Amino acid sequence: MTIQTGDVVTVKARAKVNLYLHVLGRRKDGYHELDSLFVFCEIADLIEVRPAQSLRLKVKGPFARALPESKDNLIIRAGNLLSDALQIKPKAEITLTKKLPIAAGLGGGSADAAAALRALAAFWEVPSDSVDLTLLGLGLGADIPACLLSEPCFVGGVGELIDRAPDFPSVPILLVNPGDALATASVFAARKQKFSNKSSFGTMPGSIDSLVSNLETCRNDLEGPAIDLCPAVAEVLQAIRATNGCRLARMSGSGATCFGLYSDIVDAEEAAKYLRCRGWWSEATVMASAERPWADV
Repeated sequence: MTIQTGDVVTVKARAKVNLYLHVLGRRKDGYHELDSLFVFCEIADLIEVRPAQSLRLKVKGPFARALPESKDNLIIRAGNLLSDALQIKPKAEITLTKKLPIAAGLGGGSADAAAALRALAAFWEVPSDSVDLTLLGLGLGADIPACLLSEPCFVGGVGELIDRAPDFPSVPILLVNPGDALATASVFAARKQKFSNKSSFGTMPGSIDSLVSNLETCRNDLEGPAIDLCPAVAEVLQAIRATNGCRLARMSGSGATCFGLYSDIVDAEEAAKYLRCRGWWSEATVMASAERPWADV
């Protein structure tokens, strides 16, 4: 949802979770072909855009210290790319409130860039048919097209093949990060197993029971390599599985964030409180449904 209050445009950059991730092969250009199911959660970073005489970025929040405010930041690159496409001088101050861990498998950088593109398009009053934000986003990062959509979807190719997932249930989910950053390239490089086949995900789940049943036929191919690089991932998964009401636990993306699915948000909230005592970042939230991806839940 894009909200405009006076001359300030605000967009949430919601956490992305890979419910499964199969690595199908590697292309000649070095990119990997993937098969994944993305969902987006209520917990989010926040992008605010307000008037300025040039394009600049301010970063605040609990995870701000690890991010540069320079032109190399993906948000600034997104702004420059959009202004070049529009052939205008970029004028805006972008404030990022960073609430999600860095290099955590939650698509935070991609979600932030996607939210910045949407916010700047609204701020600069860009007609919807004048520029293809999805195409621009793909040039910046493979996850950005899906993050622009920000609703449950199946993702293929290197991120450019997107199929919406209708009738997707809104399920309580626990996110846990041990505080260790994992570089995506390093995790892919650590893979030793053969490439996988496309998932056999069945009919679209209408409940958590059918969702878990479908997900049990899939996996995250990067979980093993991530554990080799960061053994704490295995500890987090074991701890999540031991919590009351956990239906399924798995790593998201290239890690190190792991998730647990629950039938009851109360169980997820209690698990988050318990796991914070171990010094881990732990948050209970809810997946956004396809019908109401931006609903307050």
